[in-house]
Amino acid sequence: MCSNCNENNKEKIINKQKNNLKRPDWDNYFMEIAHVAAHRSNCGRRQVAAVIVKDHRIISTGYNGTPRGIKNCYEGGCPRCNNENIESGNNLGDCICSHGEENAIVQAAYHGIAVKGATLYTTYSPCLLCAKMIINSGIKEVVYHERYSIDDISMSLLKQANIVVRALH
Repeated sequence: MCSNCNENNKEKIINKQKNNLKRPDWDNYFMEIAHVAAHRSNCGRRQVAAVIVKDHRIISTGYNGTPRGIKNCYEGGCPRCNNENIESGNNLGDCICSHGEENAIVQAAYHGIAVKGATLYTTYSPCLLCAKMIINSGIKEVVYHERYSIDDISMSLLKQANIVVRALH
């Protein structure tokens, strides 16, 4: 077989592989990773996670649950999460869980990693506490999958702080 024929066959195979390859774009790639991280959550009410990315590299992840060293929700650690009579959005002050965005930011700080200028991917839009942490940490963009039902003030703050907020559905 001629060497030119071999090169043509290799090129055809490579082109066929490229056409069949279904690679997610960067946004969907990082959001899928956030959804996988949410499976680590020990919250009995809602599994939420965040991934902080800079230059297309993950620099921190976090998911919601009780603080380090405290009994997990499913072990009775959080009184709010274990009370089925409390409706969503009520008695939030009774919850001892840290949020996914909060944990991602705190984990970066714990390990000495700067998040200034980064993008945060989160499975739910941020609550007010997390919005304030996002603003003060220097994160420049938030990409979320689902809208959290009580995020009107947080969305307004993020907008005032010139942080880009995008929904990814």
